[in-house]
Amino acid sequence: MAKKASANIRRYTAPNAPVISSVSRRVIEQDGLYFKDIDGTGKLTPVNDWRRAPAERAQAYVKTLTVEEKIGQLFIAQARMGIYAKADNPLFANTEPKTDETGLLDETELTTTNIFGAQGTPGTTTALKDLWQRYFILRENPQPDEMADWIDQMQATAEECEHFVPVLIASNSRNENGEVVFGMNDAAGVFAAWPGTLGIAAAIKGDSLKIADEWAECIRREWDAVGMKKGYMYMADVLTDPRWQRSYGTFGEDQALICQILEHIIPRIQGSKDGVTPDGVAMTTKHFPGGGARENGFDPHYKMGQWNVYATEGSLEAYHLPPFQTAVDLHTASIMPYYAKPCAAKSAPQKDREGGDMELQPFGFAYNKPFIGKMLREQMGFTGYINSDTGILHNMCWGVEMLDKAERVGFAINYAGTDLISGLQDMDLAKEAHARAYNDYYDTHAIPEGFTKEMITLTDEALDRAVARTLTGLFELGVFEDPYRDPAAAVQAVATPADWANAAEAHRKSVVLLKNDGSLPLLAGKKVYAEAFAKRAEAAQTSTRALREMLKDVTLVDDPAEADYALLMLTPSSGEYFNATPGFLELDICDGKRVPNVDDDGRPTAETHLETTLHGAARIPEIAAAVHKNGGKVVINVNVTLCWLMGNVEPYADALTVGFDTYPSATLDVMQGRFAPTGKLPVTLPRSDEVIAVDANGVCVSPNDVPGYDKDKYMPDALKDENGKAYPYRDAAGNYYEMGFGLTF
Repeated sequence: MAKKASANIRRYTAPNAPVISSVSRRVIEQDGLYFKDIDGTGKLTPVNDWRRAPAERAQAYVKTLTVEEKIGQLFIAQARMGIYAKADNPLFANTEPKTDETGLLDETELTTTNIFGAQGTPGTTTALKDLWQRYFILRENPQPDEMADWIDQMQATAEECEHFVPVLIASNSRNENGEVVFGMNDAAGVFAAWPGTLGIAAAIKGDSLKIADEWAECIRREWDAVGMKKGYMYMADVLTDPRWQRSYGTFGEDQALICQILEHIIPRIQGSKDGVTPDGVAMTTKHFPGGGARENGFDPHYKMGQWNVYATEGSLEAYHLPPFQTAVDLHTASIMPYYAKPCAAKSAPQKDREGGDMELQPFGFAYNKPFIGKMLREQMGFTGYINSDTGILHNMCWGVEMLDKAERVGFAINYAGTDLISGLQDMDLAKEAHARAYNDYYDTHAIPEGFTKEMITLTDEALDRAVARTLTGLFELGVFEDPYRDPAAAVQAVATPADWANAAEAHRKSVVLLKNDGSLPLLAGKKVYAEAFAKRAEAAQTSTRALREMLKDVTLVDDPAEADYALLMLTPSSGEYFNATPGFLELDICDGKRVPNVDDDGRPTAETHLETTLHGAARIPEIAAAVHKNGGKVVINVNVTLCWLMGNVEPYADALTVGFDTYPSATLDVMQGRFAPTGKLPVTLPRSDEVIAVDANGVCVSPNDVPGYDKDKYMPDALKDENGKAYPYRDAAGNYYEMGFGLTF
């Protein structure tokens, strides 16, 4: 096997100068300083001179690069690692896997199909040298040294091209515990794992923003150490529709808290308040202008969720935009627009950032010039690059279905100002869009109604503008000068004990105590019946075994009737990330509940189906009755990934806690009195189906574009109690489970 690039790195250092690292690229020495020969001229040109401003170097380089080289940099697509190119990998069921001589690069040519579309994908070297692709998304879950070795090998391959542009590896977040979901958190368990982002918010609400500082510093060190310099993170979306599948990836419904969290994490992850630095990681803040404004939870990964609806006058400005303004003010490297398009017909009047009427053009936000070009860039002051969400040219092309795929490239980049398109290797489409700007294609082909040739083709000016923006980001990150990392140092960085200890502490602080009649902390020496519940029986059985193993210092019984305590850990789940449910996303903790279907316009129908969010949910009252008959107590924990309805759980619990992809061990630390609970709810839990009911016209009784803490302003008086509250759940003790609530011992 050939020697890895990691073993062939040459490093050059000089006082008050960046480290220059290279495997095969020529290095220029002048005046006691070192410069990499980036443009292949062998001279100290503006491109090669790290003393010049990143934007100046980028503008110089776009004049050097060929059209083909620049087009390759318009796309970011999924990467494959050589260590996973094995015959037993289902991906290679019909293809013989191939790697380079080191075994690090996957060189297999594959035809892949996923929800974003189908396409033949090349081997790594072909992608780098022939297609000139430089931006990749890593969804696999290797060890730190494997990541560093692989990225180093890609950088060394890129160095062999006439013009050098480093590779930038992006990933969705990897520093939170939870179920691994494609496109959200692609991997977990290798880097220090904190609670889910809702848990981060819960912990901060009850403690301090120091938690955000520690979390962000950990992320920056670990990602930089392996050479992964771009994160599709974090969500600045304000949670306003409780049925949104992606609720668990947000920081909750408090836009002021979200702004504060971003104020703390963006500078610490990127390296400074003024943008990315060479030891920082570029953040992609998402999903502009706020994905929380769903229509009854329908997500734009599928057709029924293609609209952003602003039913409440002024909600865009009041709730959804502030976190993105914070991100812009702190120079987030890039911003990702959501797939959805605004719906003027269903929306109340909205204002832009200058008080003018917001133009709600029915184009997906990556195609939407009023939102991207006018509001985000001109009014909000964003100077970074726009990174589209994955799949906008193919399956999630909402609002531009009338354009062919090449025209969609031109419309996104030329018209709206998107700079980097995520999804597939669509260089041929971009080449066609560019060719049409200068050939006679539209002499014989009709221009789609409502468009002009200039709007739907890719001009040299637009191509240079987009590539200059992304190149500026690369120069700021310092990866032209020093793209290589030491695999051994990567292992050491990820193993930093303080990071894992801080993460464990954040887990404990994320636990929210909602109800307690004195049952907690659990008394020592008592008999405990312990069971875990999940959506699927097999998962529940596995989790129950793990739970009982964690309680090995406790007297466990198999019959609830013999127990002093029943300890029930509930992990409900509803819907699927990339697929529409037959009806609305179910928030009730239930098993076999009959609910209405919805039609193609999202309205309830007379047809019904059964929904289960927790297998065996009907056993909870049975267990509670058995324990209470024996004079015992019922202690329940619910994992909150959605704003669950608690009506089938809380009445049977003497003590109730919630976590947010929180370690079970941390929850047990609270229950057993080893840690006094401090967490506060980052969301409001709805009272019942009644307050999220959708009428025959598809309109929800509680507005989807307003966060839970403010929904009562718009609720019918007939639903309000003596305190004027309708929306939040109220327990037997009279407490409302609304944002900011949480008890302690």
